Amino acid sequence: MTATSPLVSDQVTGGPIHLVCTGCGGQVDSEALWTVSPCCRLTLFARYDLDALSRSFRPADVRGRRWDLWRYAEVLPVREPKYRVSLGEGGTPLVETDRLGAFFGLDRLLIKDESQNPTGSFKARGMAVAVSRARELGATKFALPSAGNAGAAAAAYAAASGLQASVITPTATPAAMVDEVTIFGAQLEQVPGSIVDAAATLHQRDDATWFDLSTLREPYRVEGKKTMAYEIVEQLGEVPDVLIYPTGGGTGIVGMWKAFDEMQRLGWIDARRPRLIAVQSTGCAPIVRAWESNQRHAEPWDNPTTSVPGLRVPRCAGDYLILDAIRASSGAAIAIADLEALDMVRPVATLSGIFPCPEGAATAAAIPRLRERGLLDSTDTVVLFNTANGLKYRV
Repeated sequence: MTATSPLVSDQVTGGPIHLVCTGCGGQVDSEALWTVSPCCRLTLFARYDLDALSRSFRPADVRGRRWDLWRYAEVLPVREPKYRVSLGEGGTPLVETDRLGAFFGLDRLLIKDESQNPTGSFKARGMAVAVSRARELGATKFALPSAGNAGAAAAAYAAASGLQASVITPTATPAAMVDEVTIFGAQLEQVPGSIVDAAATLHQRDDATWFDLSTLREPYRVEGKKTMAYEIVEQLGEVPDVLIYPTGGGTGIVGMWKAFDEMQRLGWIDARRPRLIAVQSTGCAPIVRAWESNQRHAEPWDNPTTSVPGLRVPRCAGDYLILDAIRASSGAAIAIADLEALDMVRPVATLSGIFPCPEGAATAAAIPRLRERGLLDSTDTVVLFNTANGLKYRV
């Protein structure tokens, strides 16, 4: 077997035709290094020539390629393969969990096990693509606030590419994730409070040489996350009925909703979509509150109290994108108490063989509530997301 360099992937080219502001629809040059849109200061989306690709890029074309996220290179932003920094991210298993499904009275329940990514979490997907594309456009130093897993992933991909990373985390970040950041050689700063306080610290810096990788404050982390939807459709052979996703910053929901639209335009799927269920903590539920009150934007959550690190995100830069996707899919947003999530870790583990992180366990804990509210039927094909390895949260 031939070893693969972390700086080289398959020689398939990709790249957007432009970036578009998700606020006003204004277009900007995709070959410049952008954070948010210059017009509305909102998230930018990469757009591809999907009409042309629909004639040349078919599901059969990815068969036989490396089983990682770069198998979908035609709809990823990195133009030159030499700039791709790959540690084997993506290609995670979609596990049939018959015993766990029976426990909840569901005919078909699956877990997308993102714990098998490099650095043990789904954050590897977004960072692989964001670091690769920013590197291609000339960035050499990266900075971001993080609840833990994103910082660890950013540090790993910066290390693999020989570049610098600076990570600011809350002091309550799990020790294993803090250790990862420093072991990979990144700069680490810890501050009291939540990821919002970490972001405020970052934005007080007067040094424009550091490229900001904050959630949905640059265009390309979402491109890595969207590959979860491409993989699920490829693995399952169809679009599932329901996706239940733990939602902090919400990049995964935003990215997957974008991916379903792309796949339809490519002719890979029809107009059918899964219902998207966003799961938050009762101690920090800005998206749930906005969904229940029919607001398009989520007011910041004061004094977040959740002990589930990935759900301790009191303000979401892409709140409108998350809420739009939930509503367009006829989905829902639901809040789960921390104790419910933590109590679900062992049942998920013993009935599936997967050691879930607390965020992943929260998606399982949401199932009884969803059944009670008539938002989930026993005959639905349901996919839960285990976003990280439970071992990373042990003390």
